[in-house]
Amino acid sequence: MNIGGLLTDHARHRPERLAVVFDGCRLSYAQFNARVNRLANALLADGLTRGDKLATVLPNCLELLELYWAVAKTGLVIVPLSPLLGGRALAGLAVDSDATFVFADAGLAEVAAEMREHAPLVQNHGWILTGKPMLPGFRAYDELVGDSPESEPPLVEVGDEDPYNIIYSSGTTGDPKGIVHSHFVRSMYGILFGSSFRMRPESVVLHTGSIVFNGAFVTLMPWMYIGAQYILHRQFDAEAVIETIHREQVTHIMVVPAQVVALLNSPSVSGEALSSLEMICSLGAPLHLEHKQRLNELIPERFYELYGLTEGFITVLDKIDYDRKPGSVGVPVAFSEMRIVDEDDEELPTGEVGEIVGRAPFLMSGYYKRPDLTTEAVRNGWLHSGDLGYVDEDGFLYLVDRKKDLIISGGVNVYPRDIEEVVVQHPEVREVAVFGVPDEKWGETPVAAVVLRPESRLLEADLSDWISKHVSARYQRVRRILFVDEFPRNVAGKVLKRVLRERFLT
Repeated sequence: MNIGGLLTDHARHRPERLAVVFDGCRLSYAQFNARVNRLANALLADGLTRGDKLATVLPNCLELLELYWAVAKTGLVIVPLSPLLGGRALAGLAVDSDATFVFADAGLAEVAAEMREHAPLVQNHGWILTGKPMLPGFRAYDELVGDSPESEPPLVEVGDEDPYNIIYSSGTTGDPKGIVHSHFVRSMYGILFGSSFRMRPESVVLHTGSIVFNGAFVTLMPWMYIGAQYILHRQFDAEAVIETIHREQVTHIMVVPAQVVALLNSPSVSGEALSSLEMICSLGAPLHLEHKQRLNELIPERFYELYGLTEGFITVLDKIDYDRKPGSVGVPVAFSEMRIVDEDDEELPTGEVGEIVGRAPFLMSGYYKRPDLTTEAVRNGWLHSGDLGYVDEDGFLYLVDRKKDLIISGGVNVYPRDIEEVVVQHPEVREVAVFGVPDEKWGETPVAAVVLRPESRLLEADLSDWISKHVSARYQRVRRILFVDEFPRNVAGKVLKRVLRERFLT
């Protein structure tokens, strides 16, 4: 079950098919495979062997794509880390993952240098920089690869459960944890998401968000499994996305809610410009119904929504189900099961809110070196999500909120998402995030952080009155409104509510 064999097969059977497009570089499967083989052979020649950990601190780049497939062929384990973190934090994750090699971008020279000071486990010769300028004590990526052969590397026997990567959780609710995924799990990503999104060899996949977070693998693995075309942007830019979709006739794109909002507010957006799309999938955080409706009006019957955890349970709302289930996040993908349970793990009846638990063929191997946390998260084979939701009579899942985001005000459960769905309907509100803060009388009360549209001059008192008139209950009225220019987000695009809460309280 070595997923690296997928690239080898495509290069052999359809060598001239376009595989990768990045920054004007267009590579066939044969050309991309040759580059990956050079890197794979270089890593083996440098002494790395099956199971060794290799960390990256890279933005979207061709080298990172090459690393993803080179480690697959050689049985190494890749640990993609967020370039948004500081050097000391990155060093801590590299040490935690037992990485002996680190690939970093030269544009992050100061971060890489600080990281090196605090990551003693990394081999002295294992500090590699991509791009320029070069730092003393680091090797250049081109130097590592050198004249390494383009032939297939020696065959490495990889079993189903051998680890492929360690993905560190985003830390939205606590310290990051290393989530281990096997070659089998990544093969399931390719097969199950490829079929869920109706992908085929002729598909053109565009990805513009960071490829170091797990959501990127939702289209990355089907691309390689099916042998489609993959276009990668360095970073998200709404105008560039629209232009690329139109020029390259993109069929599949995965986005996070903030990117959906940016696309909908772009002056270039139109149904015609996006007409080639067969799938636009939102994931990473709940997309408000207001934005779903606008997107579906713009390009009908293309919208999918994915709910899931990096740890391994996922539902998909199919494009043909959106019209009758617009508030839902769909049903479990094939070979998966879902339950809604109470505090005693007893299954709840249809319509009742409880914790979402699930099991699936892409469940993580566990949290790296943390069997205690693994046992806490996966009980009797069921992954406990920490999210609250309910199912309807047809088995479709509806998200309510995260357990940790639940506000208990005067003994009443207040779900931030219910308030957010109301606030986002205000014509001058671009985005909203609701969280709870301590209150002497009620225990907790809700606060709304709001990003206004650029031309807005809306006052806090006016918006507060509007919210009070439109929410369905008195306890959903917000205590205060925090106007911000933009939300703090992690690399996956999720809003960091804990940061907003700290900002409000200080």
